[in-house]
Formats: sequence, C-alpha cells, structure tokens
Amino acid sequence: MPILLFEQETSSQIPTAGWSAANTVRRRSLQPDPAAWDLLAIALSVVVADGENNRAGSPDGWTREFELEIALRDPSRWESLAPSFSAALRFLTTDLWTMSFRGGGVLPQAPKKPFFPATDAVALLSGGLDSLVGAIDLSADGRKLFAVSQTVRGDADKQERFAKVIGGVLEHLQVNHNASTRRGEKETSQRSRSLIFLAFAVLAATATQRYVDGETVPLYVCENGFIAINPPLTNARIGSLSTRTAHPEFLGRMQKLLDETGLRVRIENPYAEKTKGEMLQNCLDQTLLMREAPISTSCGRFQRFNYRHCGRCVPCQIRRAAFTAWQQEDSTEYVFTDLGKPNEAHAAFDDVRSVAFARLTVEEDGLDRWLGPALSSLLITNRAALRDMLQRGLDELGSLHTEFGLT
Repeated sequence: MPILLFEQETSSQIPTAGWSAANTVRRRSLQPDPAAWDLLAIALSVVVADGENNRAGSPDGWTREFELEIALRDPSRWESLAPSFSAALRFLTTDLWTMSFRGGGVLPQAPKKPFFPATDAVALLSGGLDSLVGAIDLSADGRKLFAVSQTVRGDADKQERFAKVIGGVLEHLQVNHNASTRRGEKETSQRSRSLIFLAFAVLAATATQRYVDGETVPLYVCENGFIAINPPLTNARIGSLSTRTAHPEFLGRMQKLLDETGLRVRIENPYAEKTKGEMLQNCLDQTLLMREAPISTSCGRFQRFNYRHCGRCVPCQIRRAAFTAWQQEDSTEYVFTDLGKPNEAHAAFDDVRSVAFARLTVEEDGLDRWLGPALSSLLITNRAALRDMLQRGLDELGSLHTEFGLT
C-alpha cells in the first residue's frame, strides 16, 4: 500500500499524511534539520499503517503484522537502525513490525528567510492536565518554551489558551498529521500516536536557535508516572487497554535512536516518579493551576461524549483521584458524576471495577504480584522509586473509591 507524504491530497485512492504539517512549518518560516523530516516521514508512515489495519482482522483479534518500506531523504542514516525502530514500535503498539528504508524521500521546501526561535526547550502541550502542569512548572523555573501541540478535535482551543496564559511559552506550534485512510473501518486504538507527538516535537526542537548553535535541546514529555508505566490493572487489560505512550522503555528506545542518528534532542519526563495528585500538589503556580486545571482534558472517551469527561474511565478516575489528593474542588463536567452506580449504556464501569480488582489483588497478594513484569525493562534504572510511586498512585485511587463508598 503506497502512502503519499508531505503532498496535498489528490483524487486518487492513495492514503496521504503530513501535507498540512509541512505547510504549517513553512508558513512559520521554520527550518528543521532534514533528519527530523525523515523521522517525521517514518512516524507518518507508521500512523497511516496503524489506522489502515483494523485489529479485529488479526488472528488473535489484536496483534497485527506490518512490513513498511519508507522513502527517506537520507536512508543511510537510518538503515542500520531499522531493527531498533521495529523493536520500539513493537513495544509501543504490541504489533510485529518490519521496517526498511530507501532513497527518494521528500524534503519539504525550506523558507527563504528562516526563523529560528530563541527558546531553550520544547514541551508537548496536549491540552491535558499533566502537560499543563509541566508547562507551568517549566515556565516558573525560568524555561523559555517552544510548546508543540498535535491538534485534535475538542482540544485545539484549550491548547491555544494554555500557551497564551503560561508566561514561559514564547512559541506555540499546532500541527496535525492529517492522515487519510481509504479502506475498511479505521483502527481506533491509536497506539502509535506518541511516536507522532515525539516526531513533531523533534521537528520543532531542531528548528530552534539553540539547536543551530550546536547545543542539545531538551524535549519535555510531562506525564505522571502512574500513567507512564500504566501497569495492567487486571490480566484482561494487558494488551488492549494498557497504553505505553510515555513508558520509560519506549522513551528510552527513542532516545537511543535520536542519539544514533545525531539528532541533538534529549527526551525528559520530570514527573516519572510522581503521581498525578503529587503533580497538582507541587505545582509551582497554584493560582494559575486552580484556574486552568478544570478546563484541561484527561478522559479516554472525550470525543465520544461530546467533548465531556465520562468520569469513569481509568484516566478520569486518576484525574478525580488527583483532585481529591490536591484537596481542591473538581469543577470538571463529568457525564457520570457518581462513580459507584453502573450504567448499562456506559461500559466504562468496567474500568471502575478493574481499579477495584487491582486494589484487591495488591491487598491479598502484594504489590509485586500485581505489578508482574511492569518494571522489568533493562532501560529502567529507578525501579524502587517507581514501585513506591505506583503504590502511592493506587492509594490515591483508593481514596477516590472510598469517597464513593467502594471498597
């Protein structure tokens, strides 16, 4: 299946991706490193392939097999890394990937008068609560931020709002992969989305004056440690319901790829050892956070409920537990305000039950039995700290369940 990258959609049946992002970068007069464009070409190819192939058609109803040949501007830089990239994707999406690279890739046209932002770091700004806290803290700590957002329906306006109200955000780039798929029912699990987030952020980082001057640019992926590790709450959630968007193994694998390709970008998650509640409690600008936090998005089913939080999915429970730990009023509009009353029309009560089962497992069998291999990665060097954080995260969820009469 051919994929057309960085070129405007035609009337043909060829899937396309990246034209809008390339056009946005051109209009902003940004000039990223050509290698960053190649990274984005890889990410775009992956996200289109992911969306084109529904998991329901795989033998086990989940795991798929992909073989991608991707045209790059400089394939020699990436050829030896194909197995490493495939391994990173396998961890991220739980699919089987085989990748190869060839020449002939498109390099979007460089601006006649490039603009190199005088920022000293890049931060992902999704519209979510964690990225909001991260941007506030980095700004309060004196960072001059280039905020990068992938625009999704329902979050674009709040991304713009957060970028304006946070003083340290000097530049804000909103882009979308605009991947078009042509056949069958689109796969909605979106496991490859974090690769696109990182690729857009790397693109922005390499367009800064700091990068042009030969320095390394920090790229902040701000995610609470509980969600970053995201240990399966029950055995049934190991595959389909346990995402790895900011897992330290995936971020570590991506860092190695950046290092080996010579892209001077350093991925950091300052909150890897903190729960969401601790992020809120320790935020450096409490006044700003109290005003903006209710506007942020956390729900895993946000679009399905007309851009409202469902109140019962795992991300919503973690959000509500964090507000409880923060001891601040949660004025978020939840579709289901009562956590403990099942509603047959809303399957997310299964998520409430899964949290309860996880807590019961820990109580009866111990934390390590519940965690299983969640912290077994060789790229994790702070296991003890992460283990303690995961216990505190479960305790936050326990306080929420107690508040609603669940034991």
